[in-house]
Amino acid sequence: MISKLFKSRTAAKASAPSVPEGQRVYAVGDIHGCADLLDELIALIDADDAERGPADTLLIFLGDLVDRGPASAAVIERLRTLSATRGNVRCLLGNHEEIFLGALDGEPKALRLFCRIGGRETVLSYGMESTEYERLDYEELVHRLTDLVPSEHRAFVGNFEDMIVIGDYAFVHAGVRPDAPLDRQRTADLRWIRDPFLDHRTRLEKTIVHGHTMTDDIEHRTHRIGVDTGAYKSGKLTALGLEGSDVWHLQTAGPSLEDAST
Repeated sequence: MISKLFKSRTAAKASAPSVPEGQRVYAVGDIHGCADLLDELIALIDADDAERGPADTLLIFLGDLVDRGPASAAVIERLRTLSATRGNVRCLLGNHEEIFLGALDGEPKALRLFCRIGGRETVLSYGMESTEYERLDYEELVHRLTDLVPSEHRAFVGNFEDMIVIGDYAFVHAGVRPDAPLDRQRTADLRWIRDPFLDHRTRLEKTIVHGHTMTDDIEHRTHRIGVDTGAYKSGKLTALGLEGSDVWHLQTAGPSLEDAST
């Protein structure tokens, strides 16, 4: 009996998804312009990383750095600097970054959507006054965006990735289409998909780590781990930690914007 129990536990551990030996990964959910929470979470990650000992550590940001929160420009600058100084940072392009880049390029549909889904806060974070924002038409706004957003920010965001695969995990912004292999996914699905992916119930070729869909806490399912805990509403910005077959998470507990406004 003891022998059978030991074999069962060993098999379960062997079948658990894992990252390659010697690597440690922290995957950070949607930041949405909350630079203060980003700073708090990076401090938690650094302390946790140091406590766990030497490893080849990688920070993956799952997209949606911008919009809705008050400090999108500061978030982009923090991560741009972090990437340049540490070199262990990779970022995925979220649907909000896709729309942001489209707005910067003057695409009419993207610009209108940008203004509807939190882009106002992003524009103001680059130094525009709210009174100016309210009086500009779309064409004028494009010209001002071009003036306000540094070329370094545009280049940094423009180099974000669509998918990162490490060991038994695949990291994307929104999810994947379950009926398509990972190497044949559409970028639109990687950035926008919800129900076909969220409602899936069986394992996929990799365990998918994603943001995009807000939940009250980190969400573990058979085929996926959701890491978007609604930072701009809840004050909870979350990082998923992975090493070997170990899984843990770190989370801020700062006040939400809604609390701050009351």
